[in-house]
Amino acid sequence: MMDESTFKWMPRIVAALLGAFFLHASLLAQADELLIPYEAEYKIKISVLGGRLKTRLDRLDDGFRAESSIEATGMSRFLARGSIKESSILEITPQGLRPQRFVSIDTLSRGGETADLGFDWDKALISGTIDGEEFTAPLEGNVHDRVSLQYGLMVDLLRGIERSEYSLQDAARLKRLSITNIGSKPVSVPFGRFEAVGIQHRAGNSLRVTTLWCVAELGYLPVIIEQHRKGKRQMRAVLTDYSRL
Repeated sequence: MMDESTFKWMPRIVAALLGAFFLHASLLAQADELLIPYEAEYKIKISVLGGRLKTRLDRLDDGFRAESSIEATGMSRFLARGSIKESSILEITPQGLRPQRFVSIDTLSRGGETADLGFDWDKALISGTIDGEEFTAPLEGNVHDRVSLQYGLMVDLLRGIERSEYSLQDAARLKRLSITNIGSKPVSVPFGRFEAVGIQHRAGNSLRVTTLWCVAELGYLPVIIEQHRKGKRQMRAVLTDYSRL
């Protein structure tokens, strides 16, 4: 039974609950406003092969759709035919950005893969198909697909949140990624010169490290993406064109 002292505290409890609600609403609105629909193009080099990477972010009624595609260019087309096209439906939540559906069609890589995965956060389940085979896995923690990972990092940077770990559902494998902020420096790419913050991620004890140099004035879009293995650069993409939609 509630006594007089309980009623005395009720206004403070209600105020606290309303404050938490409006804080969550504010965070959602902030990310929704700052995550800018755009399209961008990068010049990419993987080992000795040259190519083009395109990314695009579109606003939906209840979230965003992100797309990326890679294809060889120039003489590299004679050695590497096909493309890698991937997309992710994204939702902004108080917990961060979450993927809803990931689709990948790879006709470029040796042994190319197709995947269509749904992320059911209410049931804590990932389900779909990989290369035509049924696939299910538990959905626990801050999990991303290969496309949503970049936007999860961008949203966290926009919110001023630094996480030490993300999880990546890389087709059938779940990878734990350690995240390191390596500081800021000026960078120059074909699209321009910027002050960029470097975010590195590595899966477990892997010898492969990925670095994204992200620019605040572009909504923390990476203008340089690099991948090194044993200190040797294997891939580099630099921003050549960018426009808001």
